[in-house]
Amino acid sequence: MEIRSDLRYTKEHEWAQNKGGIVTIGITDYAQSELGDIVFVELPEAGETCTVGGTFGVIEAVKTVADLYAPVGGEVSEVNTELNDHPELVNKDPYGKGWMIKIKASNLKELDALMDADAYKKMIES
Repeated sequence: MEIRSDLRYTKEHEWAQNKGGIVTIGITDYAQSELGDIVFVELPEAGETCTVGGTFGVIEAVKTVADLYAPVGGEVSEVNTELNDHPELVNKDPYGKGWMIKIKASNLKELDALMDADAYKKMIES
């Protein structure tokens, strides 16, 4: 299971990567493996606002449905529309082609509250 050191993590198993104030968000390799085969991803539209800790979408697997939580607040600047036709990309490449949304963060300090790779690894092992 891959846990990348260049990302930050939430206790709900989302990952976040900041590049110049634009934060790319997806779910972790651990989360996609726990969910199983992903069949549908419901995401917001570009231009919508997310609040830190608020839900921004829903992910549906064969066995279960789970909410997606925003690790930072701000405006959705981009949505991975590829997931509409290919939700399995989240299973195949959760840190690459399976990314979900990009948020123009309103407060980058919110990233400081997230776990680093070591803390996330400890959490999922316990």
